[in-house]
Amino acid sequence: MQRTPDPELHLLVIDDDDRIRSLLKKYLGSKGYRVSTASNAAKARKLMKALNFDLLIVDIMMPGESGLELTSSIRSENNIPILLLTAKSEADERIEGLRLGADDYLGKPFEPEELVLRIAAILRRSMRVELDGSLLVFGDWTFNPVTGELNGTKGRISLTDSEANLLRALAKTPGEPVSRLNLSQDTDAAERSVDVQMARLRRKIESDPKNPRYLQTIRGAGYRLLAKPEFPDDQEQQ
Repeated sequence: MQRTPDPELHLLVIDDDDRIRSLLKKYLGSKGYRVSTASNAAKARKLMKALNFDLLIVDIMMPGESGLELTSSIRSENNIPILLLTAKSEADERIEGLRLGADDYLGKPFEPEELVLRIAAILRRSMRVELDGSLLVFGDWTFNPVTGELNGTKGRISLTDSEANLLRALAKTPGEPVSRLNLSQDTDAAERSVDVQMARLRRKIESDPKNPRYLQTIRGAGYRLLAKPEFPDDQEQQ
């Protein structure tokens, strides 16, 4: 049985199409979500200053500031989950959206139930907590799988929920390869987006993303994270 969403979960639909905004507000509301809408990026920004949202549904093709531009701007400030709505022919835009930090996308026209399932998956990933007391250390980096925090010599590095979940999945078996399929299943992400998320993560972690030291590609096997577990209370052994 599908669990009813927490009524406090607040979604923001950003689309210049009045009909789509109205339909999504009604449909998502019927599924237990609290829903607000905005017809453009400027109005969305005003709402985000006044209210807290758990997920944004953003149309790529909007007049003025596009959905991609809005996604890039938002992602530079916080890690709120973002689901893009795209035309099916906009393959380049979908890929660019993932590169800019979107968590998922859905092509128009779409089945409302698929949208609900994708929203639930994104929220599930963003709220996932893993009860593991160990930290992962690689080079100058320290990653906390529980909080999703990544810290380096210059302080904390901002990760999207998708990036943090990918790193969590690799951190479960440091040093061992994990297939794209398993990473997809473990993070609830589409298998095709794993490579995109990995590329983004490498740009944040690796000094040379094209020749990664820690997030390595294992031909025919997937990816592996070269790291070692370290418990905060561990003392150095003599």
